[in-house]
Amino acid sequence: MLSLLRTPSRQISAIAARIPAASPLASIHQNQTCMSSSLLASRHFSQSPTASSSSSPKKQEPQLTHTDPETGKASMVSVTDKLPTHRTALAVSSIWLPGVAFDLLKRNGHKKGDVLTVAQIAGIQAAKQTASLIPLCHPLLLTHVSVDLKLVEDQDVVVDDEGLKSGRVEIQSKVACMGNTGVEMEALTGATVAALTVFDMCKAVGKDMVIGEIKVMEKTGGKSGTYKHKQEGAERKSHGI
Repeated sequence: MLSLLRTPSRQISAIAARIPAASPLASIHQNQTCMSSSLLASRHFSQSPTASSSSSPKKQEPQLTHTDPETGKASMVSVTDKLPTHRTALAVSSIWLPGVAFDLLKRNGHKKGDVLTVAQIAGIQAAKQTASLIPLCHPLLLTHVSVDLKLVEDQDVVVDDEGLKSGRVEIQSKVACMGNTGVEMEALTGATVAALTVFDMCKAVGKDMVIGEIKVMEKTGGKSGTYKHKQEGAERKSHGI
């Protein structure tokens, strides 16, 4: 029987044709034939490409991180598994003032006092309170906040009968931290509240002010790396727009 198992399948088939159906040797031939068919089938299956390998992976669609994809309800993003990194953000804003208000601002002649200093402190305070103002922001231990304000006079615009030129206050807010999430919102809040404070300090002499151009200019750190606004370096227009 051992010699029969070592015999090529063609010779076994010829021998089997002469073996009665009830013989034990006939059952051995049937078993070997079934085994050969199974091996050929499995070899053919392993060589055929699978559906997963032939199809390219689909790109994941952008999703709002603060919205539950199943229920649509707002939710606070978990940053527990994120590694702390050094993160910075730079945001800007501007407020345009008519001639009378801008002239008083240049001469520090407003009744409420030093407009730029008060607005600077207000912006710094606001950046530190961002999590209390924006519901789903994470409270962060900020390591640095700076708010700078600069007066820019309109060169070709005269807006009143006295020939006083209008102008704007350009505001920059820089924030840094060592944390699990970015500080873009803190920088934006600082720049925005500083502009609001200028409005409050100057509204007594004219409410024709325009707050605008609030945007993140740059951010660093985190998984997404460095970001720079496409309009960085572009000259700002009048009216803060």
